[in-house]
Amino acid sequence: MKKQELIHLHGLLAQVQTHYEKESGNSVEHDEYADLGVKPTSIHKSKTDHKAAVFALVKGISSEMATEEKEPVSATAD
Repeated sequence: MKKQELIHLHGLLAQVQTHYEKESGNSVEHDEYADLGVKPTSIHKSKTDHKAAVFALVKGISSEMATEEKEPVSATAD
């Protein structure tokens, strides 16, 4: 993946986080992502830095979503 594509993916994931927080009312906690100090707008950072940030962001979002409890969906058709 090229650096520009990775930065684009980083930006999309940041939007997913914002949307999720707005819709669910939950805050995504991810100290690992914050400690990296790499934002989607940090175009001067290296490709490796953005890759680490993407993985940390995905880990934080997925961990928060996994903690939500939803009603099981019935397996029968309507």
